[in-house]
Amino acid sequence: MALITTGGKLIRDLETHGALALYVPLEGGFEGRYRRRLRAAGYTTYSLSARGLGDVSAYLTGVHGVRPPHLGKKSSGNDAAVGNVYYVPPIVNYQLEQLPAKSKGLVLWIIEGQILSSQEIDFLTQLPTQEPRVKIAIEMGGDRYFRYQPLKEILAAA
Repeated sequence: MALITTGGKLIRDLETHGALALYVPLEGGFEGRYRRRLRAAGYTTYSLSARGLGDVSAYLTGVHGVRPPHLGKKSSGNDAAVGNVYYVPPIVNYQLEQLPAKSKGLVLWIIEGQILSSQEIDFLTQLPTQEPRVKIAIEMGGDRYFRYQPLKEILAAA
C-alpha cells in the first residue's frame, strides 16, 4: 500500500456496494486517514461503536427508549425502580436531516463490528438500499494492512 493513499478505490467501492467490512491494523491511524478522505469527497461521517447498540434497527432508524444507569439510586413512587424511560430520535434519520446541502451522504463508521450477529449484519447490508444516502463501513477485525470487502460477502461466508 502506498504511504499516502487517496482513498479513491475505497470511496468507489463504498458507493458501489453500500456497505463494506473493514480490516484495519490494530495500531490504528488508517481509519482516520480514510475518514478524512471520505469527508474530502463530500461525505459526512458518523462514528459509533457496535458495543451497546442493542437492537440495531431500532437504534439507527426508529425512535427508541433508553434508561440511564441508575447508579444505585432508586426512584420513588409507583414507577419502575430502575428509572424513567427517555425516548431518543433515530440516529440515521436525525443525521440525514442535519446534512449540509452539498453533502453526498452519510457514512456510518462502526467500530468493533465483529460482535454483531448475522441478523444485525444483514440489516446493515440492507440499510443502504432502503436509504441510498447512507453508506456503512464496519471494522470487523484487525489485520496487518488495511483491507476491505463487501459486507454481503461476510454474511454469505457465515
